[in-house]
Amino acid sequence: MRFGVDEAGKGPVLGSMFAAAVRCDPGDLPDGVGDSKGIPDERRERLAEAIRSVAAVGLAEITPERIDDPETDMNTLTVAAHAEALSAVATDGLSGLVDAGDTDAERFGRRVADRVDSEIDLGSAHGADETDPLVGAASIVAKSAREAHVAALADEFGAVGSGYPSDPATREFLKRYVDEHGALPDCARTSWSTCDDVLAAAEQSSLASF
Repeated sequence: MRFGVDEAGKGPVLGSMFAAAVRCDPGDLPDGVGDSKGIPDERRERLAEAIRSVAAVGLAEITPERIDDPETDMNTLTVAAHAEALSAVATDGLSGLVDAGDTDAERFGRRVADRVDSEIDLGSAHGADETDPLVGAASIVAKSAREAHVAALADEFGAVGSGYPSDPATREFLKRYVDEHGALPDCARTSWSTCDDVLAAAEQSSLASF
């Protein structure tokens, strides 16, 4: 058995980031496992369910509150997410690969391994979700968790879009929420520049009304 680890939701302005670790024999994975970004939604969810049925899966959530903590940064939080997910499935002697979340892949892998108590053989590579089936499986599971999270936000707040700053629906949701409540929603990553832009626009609009 081996493991693979990847994360989803690093860049959105809304909601949590998730990391998944998948541990199993690569030959037990369902056909069609690969980078979650290239898989249609319905197929991704079927694959995620199939992966969970044959593999040990660890999942970690990094909330907006942790992301907005001024004492940390996204590289460190990505390391933490990978390590927390991997710690749920790691055993002594296990080997595997993580998708590097830093420009220096070796450094990223070393930082993840340092946070895992088990004695493991951990490699790290950029684009591992496209080349390693277990990292690809982890990408699918992490993306599935992120999409379920966004769906829950939509149930609570109404249309929120994808949560990414480039999504007009997400920006419109933030604008509407600030207009109605005078503050950002709890699900927003308030340290993101998108939130600064929304608040500044709301302030300008308020001043113009006088």
